[in-house]
Amino acid sequence: MIALWPRALSLRLALMFALVSVLLLGALGLYLYQSLEREIAWRDDAALVGRVERMRALIGDSDSIETLRRRPQLYANMLGNSDDLLWVLDGAGRPLIEINPAHMPVPALPPGPGVQLQDGAGAGEPSRLAWLHVRQDGRDLTLIAGKLLAERSQMLAAYRLKLWLALGAGALLAFLLGWAVSQRGLRPVRTLAARAAAIDVQHLHLRLDAAQQVSELRQLSDALNQMLARLEDGFGRLSRFSEDLAHEMRTPLNNLMGQTQLALQKTRTTEDYQALLASSQEEYERLARMIDNMLFLARAERPDAVLHREPIALHEAVAQLCDYFEGMAEERGIVLVNEADGTLAADPQLLRRALANLLANALRYGSADSPVRIASQRHGGYLDIRVTNQGEPIAPEHLPRLFDRFYRCDPSRAQPGDSGGLGLAIVRSIMQLHGGTVRVESSADGTCFTLSFPVPA
Repeated sequence: MIALWPRALSLRLALMFALVSVLLLGALGLYLYQSLEREIAWRDDAALVGRVERMRALIGDSDSIETLRRRPQLYANMLGNSDDLLWVLDGAGRPLIEINPAHMPVPALPPGPGVQLQDGAGAGEPSRLAWLHVRQDGRDLTLIAGKLLAERSQMLAAYRLKLWLALGAGALLAFLLGWAVSQRGLRPVRTLAARAAAIDVQHLHLRLDAAQQVSELRQLSDALNQMLARLEDGFGRLSRFSEDLAHEMRTPLNNLMGQTQLALQKTRTTEDYQALLASSQEEYERLARMIDNMLFLARAERPDAVLHREPIALHEAVAQLCDYFEGMAEERGIVLVNEADGTLAADPQLLRRALANLLANALRYGSADSPVRIASQRHGGYLDIRVTNQGEPIAPEHLPRLFDRFYRCDPSRAQPGDSGGLGLAIVRSIMQLHGGTVRVESSADGTCFTLSFPVPA
């Protein structure tokens, strides 16, 4: 049914307006038609009853029926149309007085008190009859007044035709007026669409002016402005990502090209070539880690990414990571404190990767001879895992962008074994896959990264 409607909203509104008008006009026309039909029928019945009563009075004032038969002008004034009928019948049903231009047979009517009414049919013509049984001069008489309904039917048929024509004209006029009104009313929508169409990639900073819109379109304007803000932010992130990616990949490539060009300038010893190959191997590993991290981020952001959730004992999982980072921690005199407990339903591999990135970050930037604590706490419908280290606090202006790709608070502190500025971005993607969040707080007391996992009740 919906597919039958036109695609243009203005035409839909015009058709619905016409349909409502047809229903309203049709109901009004039906009411007027039935009211007219009942009024005409009531007037005809009243006229027939009055005619019978006047005939009875006329018979009572006359000397005899024969006098009335010889002087028809006494009752001729009651009749004046070719569709009027009148009978005066004796007790045997024989007509004493008859005015019957349609040559209808004398109706057989049941006895009863008072004036009675019923529909009759004779010679194929519908009629309406009123009759009265009276006694005059010692004999029974039946007074019958009738009216043929052909003229009434013709009049009602003509009225019905006019109603149908008026209904059709009203529907057409309602459609045209509805279309014109919808065109006028939808003008703000077309204006809004034109303004939205004028915004392209180079003009994502433009916004739709909701102040000039009608109140019904302000919600749509606000939603479109919010979408444009998200698109502008997304394009900005994509642009910065492209720049950061080019910068991050240019550094190892420049190192490889510079070292190779330097080695080719003259003949080197075997030890020099081995040192060159070892340096090149470090740069290759750096590029490989960067590509692996970017591939992981691309797969994690796919809408069809699948998680393999399993119950994980947090204390045992964190203990394994502490054993893995024990050597790196001992080099800087840092003690790993495992205070995590409880069970969490998550993807084991992704959870280990997120915690490993946070631990590596804490060991890299934490103060020497200080503890790094891993703790867990349940509150509400979430389970928080906190990784806290002591060290130089992160400036507040860096906190909002800390989880952006390739973002570093101090690029000069980049180390050969780091994640290329993608470690915290990977942590955020892992938390988004689990439906959770990651946040950071930093002060003079230390820096704390918190992973919040939703936990079913």
